[in-house]
This record gives sequence, C-alpha cells and structure tokens, in this order.
Amino acid sequence: MKVLPTTCPACGSEVKVKRLLCENCDTQIEGLYELPALARLCADDQKFIIEFIKASGSLKEMAKLLRLSYPTVRNRLDEVIEHIKLTESPDENNRKE
Repeated sequence: MKVLPTTCPACGSEVKVKRLLCENCDTQIEGLYELPALARLCADDQKFIIEFIKASGSLKEMAKLLRLSYPTVRNRLDEVIEHIKLTESPDENNRKE
C-alpha cells in the first residue's frame, strides 16, 4: 500500500484531505479536512511513536529496543513532542485551552 503524502511534492506545503471513499459501498465524503496531527509527522517520528506505544510508554524499554541510551531516547521523544506541537493547527490548540 502507498504511504499517505503529507506535503505537496511540487512546493512542499502541507496537504489536506478533500475526499474519502468507502471501497465497500462506494460512499464518498467530500470536503476539506486537515490530516490528524500524528499523520502530519514524518515517517520516522510515526515509527518512533508506534514503538513507544508498543513499549507501553517505557523509555527504558525503548532504549533497550533501539540499543540507545536512556537520555538519547528521552531527547528523541522530546523532539517528536516538539514536532507534534509544530504541526498542530490553531483549532487543535484552541480545543486544548
């Protein structure tokens, strides 16, 4: 299966979803939707988050799996958190407040 692009190949801007399709019944939903925050992360950040969840959120376990030191994994998580904050839309920020 193809990987969902999150940026425009021509100009590098963030893309939005315009149409959703149910392959089972052919229902189509059209509109302009933002990608979820996690989908807007790069593939490496997404993989890190998936492994972090599979490790039950344990940085110690992540350090073992990745064969890295605990501080290195902690710094990597901090980087991903910053990336998430940067990709959040103003609407997502308002909902949190």
